[in-house]
Amino acid sequence: MKYPSLKKKATIGVTAPSNGLDEAFHPWLNAAKVRLEREGFKVVIGETAWTQEKARSAPTQKRASELQAMMTDPNIDLIVPPVGGELAIEILEQLDFTKFTPKWLLGYSDLSTLLLAVTLKTGIATAHGPNLIDLRGETSDETTAMWQTVLATKNGESIVQYASKNYQKIRQYENPPPWLFNLTHPTKWQTISAKPVKFEGRLLGGCIDVIRHLVGTPFGDVATFYDQFAKAEPIIWYFENYDLNNAELKRSLTQMRYAGWFDHCAGILFGRGANIAIYEYQATDVYRELADELSVPVVYDMDCGHLPPQLTLINGAFGRIVVNDDEQSLTQYLF
Repeated sequence: MKYPSLKKKATIGVTAPSNGLDEAFHPWLNAAKVRLEREGFKVVIGETAWTQEKARSAPTQKRASELQAMMTDPNIDLIVPPVGGELAIEILEQLDFTKFTPKWLLGYSDLSTLLLAVTLKTGIATAHGPNLIDLRGETSDETTAMWQTVLATKNGESIVQYASKNYQKIRQYENPPPWLFNLTHPTKWQTISAKPVKFEGRLLGGCIDVIRHLVGTPFGDVATFYDQFAKAEPIIWYFENYDLNNAELKRSLTQMRYAGWFDHCAGILFGRGANIAIYEYQATDVYRELADELSVPVVYDMDCGHLPPQLTLINGAFGRIVVNDDEQSLTQYLF
């Protein structure tokens, strides 16, 4: 694995490989820039971040070219897109992954399509965590704020993150708190067995709504990643579900299983998700069936995804999960 490391006073490149922000949301982008510059970063914003039309920030070639330029620019240390979106998958065939230099890509939602593809194709670690606009508050809650500490972890070191105290179930757009998120509901990581678990392996994953579309493509070659970069170690998959109903979720997981994505699987983590029941089919039914089919532990209601705050999860890092009455933690080892 190739692990970038975030340096002090780093330059952040902001480009929009999926959605950008139309004029009504430019104040959010400016607020994030001011906040990060106050913390010592330099922020360079590309053209695509300021535009949005027809479910994408810009035409496919422009999005791909701007990202390619930032991924090969030695003056850009970290890339954080403004938001997620819908159609990041369109740009993958226009990227030259062989020219990418190791630097952090940070984001979630539709951006996890890009993150997972980059890690699988190149062995460069990528970071599933807050998008740029999630960093526009006056400060950040303890869980979100860990993104800097995690990305500053050096090759050969490790970093521990713990379950948040509370999470946001309903977003408060008017008069948000200084840390941006309205954290009102107690967090509890749970196991489908209702028993303590501890397991380890290489982390891979993202928003299942979108990364499922990498199955069977050149950008979703998990078997080659395992052979080239995983060092014969098992894989821990993490998923978050934005709006799939539970039958759609199960179909997606079954397709992944058929495609071999769960070969060498040590366990699966599910973030807080849509959990849309259909014909009384619940998310916990999906998790229990998957645990039985794969004979692996399943943890759910993790800090991951669209109900913040969320951990910063490193695709390719070696992770150790502990969930019991006294501890809910994820340790990531960068080796």
